[in-house]
Amino acid sequence: MPKYNWEARTKAGAAQKGVIEAASVEIVEAQLRKFGFSNVSIKEASKGFQIKLPSFGGGKVETKELVIFTRQFATMIDSGLPLVQCLEILSSQQENKTFKDILFKVKESVESGSTFADALARHPKAFDQLFVNLVAAGEIGGILDTILQRLAAYIEKAQKLKKQIKGAMVYPITIMSIAVIVVGVILVFVIPTFAKMFADFGGELPAPTKFVIALSNFLSRYIIVIIAGFYGLIWLIKRYYATPVGRKNIDRMALKAPIAGPLIRKVAVAKFTRTLGTMVSSGVPIMDGLEIVAKTAGNKIVEEAIYGVRSAISEGKTMAEPLAACGVFPPMVVQMIAVGEATGAMDAMLNKIADFYDDEVDDAVSAMTAMMEPLLMVFLGTTVGGLVVAMYLPIFKLAGAVGG
Repeated sequence: MPKYNWEARTKAGAAQKGVIEAASVEIVEAQLRKFGFSNVSIKEASKGFQIKLPSFGGGKVETKELVIFTRQFATMIDSGLPLVQCLEILSSQQENKTFKDILFKVKESVESGSTFADALARHPKAFDQLFVNLVAAGEIGGILDTILQRLAAYIEKAQKLKKQIKGAMVYPITIMSIAVIVVGVILVFVIPTFAKMFADFGGELPAPTKFVIALSNFLSRYIIVIIAGFYGLIWLIKRYYATPVGRKNIDRMALKAPIAGPLIRKVAVAKFTRTLGTMVSSGVPIMDGLEIVAKTAGNKIVEEAIYGVRSAISEGKTMAEPLAACGVFPPMVVQMIAVGEATGAMDAMLNKIADFYDDEVDDAVSAMTAMMEPLLMVFLGTTVGGLVVAMYLPIFKLAGAVGG
C-alpha cells in the first residue's frame, strides 16, 4: 500500500505531521479526523527514482472543458440526479484524460464521505479557490445547481475578457516581430553587398549611408552578443518581477503606462467587480470573497488595495471608504458601490459595474488597435524605407556625376 505524508493541527491548535500507510487519501483523512485533527493536508510519499513516460492526450484542463462540465453538472443536479451518479456520467464521457482522472478521484472522495467542495479542493490545478468556495456555498444553501450555472457564466465572461486582451496584444507584437526580422535580414545580408560595391567605386559616401553601413558592421560582428543580451535582459526582468519589490514596482508602472495603463486598470476593475459580485450573490461571506479576489487580482497594487479594503471592513468601515482612499478604483465605481451598500443590493451593483467595464474594455481594445495600426505601419515603412534610401543615395550621386 502507498504511504502518505500528512500535516494537521490538534484540537489545541498545535501543528503535527507524520506518515501513514493506507489504500487511499480518503482513508488517511478519515483516520486523522477520527482522532480530532483539523486543517488536514495529505500528500503521497515519494516513491524514489521513477521513469515516467510522456502522457499523450491531455495534460491540463481547458477553460472550455470546465465550462461544459459545469453547465452539464448543473443541469443534472437540477434534474434530481444524485451527485455521485452525475460525476460518474461526466467522468466517463470526458475525452481529456487528465480531467477524466480528476473527476474520477472527485467521485471517489465524495463516495468516501467528503463534501463536493472538499473533493474539488484537492485538485487546485482544475478547480481554483473561487470555484471551490462557490460550490461550498451552494452545498450549504442547497442551491448547487444555481451556483454552478453562475459559475459557468462567470468563467465564460472571464475567458472572453482574457481573449480580448490577448487579441489586442497579438497584432502589435506580430508587426514588431516582422519589422525586427526584416530590418535584421537587410542589415546582416543585404547591406554588406552594397558596402563592398561602394568601396570599389571609391569616393565620399553620404552620412546616412555611412551610418547604415556602420550599423550593419556592428550588428554582423556582435549579433550573438546582442541576442544573448536581449534574452539576458528578459531573464533579469523576470527575476526582478519574482521579488515582492520588483513585482510591486513593475505593476505600478504598468498601471501608469500611457496607452496600456488605462486598459489594465479597466480590466482590473471588471475582474474585481465580476468575481466579487458572483461570490456575494452566491452567499460567500464578503471577507472570504475579498481574500479570494485579492489573490486572483493579477496586479500587486490592485491586490494590496483589495487587502486594504478587507482590513478596513474588519474594523467596521464600509467598503466604499477604503476603495476611495486607495486611488486604484475610479470615482464612479466607488460611488456605485456606496449606493449598493446603502440599498443592500451590493451583488447587483457589482455585476452592473462589471457589465459596464466589460464594454469599456472592449471599446478600449478596439480604440487601441485602431490607433496602433497606422503607427506600426508608419514605423515599419520609415525603418525599411530609410534603409533603402540610405543605400541608394550614393547610386543617385554617382548617376548625377556621370550625367553632369
